[in-house]
Amino acid sequence: MSRTDPWIQDRAINRQVTLVSRPAGEPRKADFKLLEEAVPEPGEGQLLCRTVFLSIDPYMRGRMNDAKSYSSPVALGGVMIGESIAEVIHSNDPSASAGSYVRFSGGWQDYFVCDAKDATVVLQASERGNTSDLMQLSRYLGVMGMPGLTAYVGLLDIGQPREGETLVVSAATGAVGSIVGQIGRLHGCRVIGVAGSGRKCDYAINTLGFDDCVNHHSDRFKHDIAAACPNGIDIYFENVGGKVFENVLPLLNVGSRIPLCGGISYYNLTSLPRGGDKVPVVMRALLVQRVKLQGFIITDHDDRRAEFEANMKNWLEQGTISYREDFSDGLALAPAALIDVLSGNNFGKKVVRVGKVE
Repeated sequence: MSRTDPWIQDRAINRQVTLVSRPAGEPRKADFKLLEEAVPEPGEGQLLCRTVFLSIDPYMRGRMNDAKSYSSPVALGGVMIGESIAEVIHSNDPSASAGSYVRFSGGWQDYFVCDAKDATVVLQASERGNTSDLMQLSRYLGVMGMPGLTAYVGLLDIGQPREGETLVVSAATGAVGSIVGQIGRLHGCRVIGVAGSGRKCDYAINTLGFDDCVNHHSDRFKHDIAAACPNGIDIYFENVGGKVFENVLPLLNVGSRIPLCGGISYYNLTSLPRGGDKVPVVMRALLVQRVKLQGFIITDHDDRRAEFEANMKNWLEQGTISYREDFSDGLALAPAALIDVLSGNNFGKKVVRVGKVE
């Protein structure tokens, strides 16, 4: 393979967003640096891919810390981690021909090389029939991707919804929460959302079909969440933590379940919050109400993916599940996009459009 091959012409620069410092508290744009490198060359059994859509997710904040976790941190000077939808530019494996689109954690960069066996083909070159197919590829990072699977597994396997129960979902209009609430609705639950603005609450009720939604920034939040749940809470899908959890805790019914997906209100903390030790209060509530609280990491549940994808595809085709995407344009805007997600300024699944869909 030569640098004069047709697939590499006019594509000699690979922009990469790297992590140059570990943030203390909220990430800053200065924690990242945009570099230019040569486009990598694929070896035997590998694919050269051009990033089209880049997923921006809250878990990325944890990967910026040099701390023990379920996954290794991004090295200083390394390319920021992130899942993407990318076009195969050159293939050295028959499983994905040039012109196909794949899903892979290629990171914050224009081009990447991956082993073909590790990439998921979402659209073969031979299946590229119309523009609408290409424009919907981003949903494989959201409703048909990791956030959708997270919602599906967390609610159904841990939350175990039953008809007539009350389900409360924090971050209700986000990539995970919006799907949790809609799946809960399909299982006969009364669904209450918690979101960060009146506009988001209106969307949860009028578009997603939630029964009610409460703005956690309201001075009346404690009163409003209690009023929205007159019969208590049977399932609380936890994405946020903080005051939302504190005000949900007294409303939990006997035998309630908490799928613990995340706690975005804690991600930028540099020290423990001020105030008294609330662990005894939490522990007593969990004990007296016989609450099941279970944390989960979605990478442990890939065996559920085939069932999830089949059901989600049917729900989307039937129009029973809605989803919203929040786009930023250009790789250089990825740091700002992550900052927005961590501060709650996104509205829907955050995706960066890195390249053109061709």
